[in-house]
Amino acid sequence: MEERRNINRKDFSYYLQLIDSETQELLGHLVNISSDGFKIDSQGPIETDKEYQIQMELTSEVADKPSITFYATCKWCKQDVLDPFVYNAGFHLNNISPEDMKIVESIMEKYGKEHKDKRIDKKQNSLW
Repeated sequence: MEERRNINRKDFSYYLQLIDSETQELLGHLVNISSDGFKIDSQGPIETDKEYQIQMELTSEVADKPSITFYATCKWCKQDVLDPFVYNAGFHLNNISPEDMKIVESIMEKYGKEHKDKRIDKKQNSLW
């Protein structure tokens, strides 16, 4: 039997950029998010098993600062099944301040919508 677990994640309907703080290059755009990880769409493959310092650009609607910075590890990356020019990547949140986590929760509440399938296949996605 395949290993599965429940994670309350939300699909993201707002075009939010995630930047690699070290290189200042765009990592990708947020697709869905949970309290312990997130999925992005990227224009190229992302190195797995690597910790990234990520900058999330914010709007005044969700915070009184322009961005937050946190650490996350890319756990998997694969070419999108529908668009061969897009890569999907899953990240696990490693280190985020409680204050910034409140901002992430606010973003989830304001822009996120319930994910259609709350059960995630760990084997297939090599989860966050």
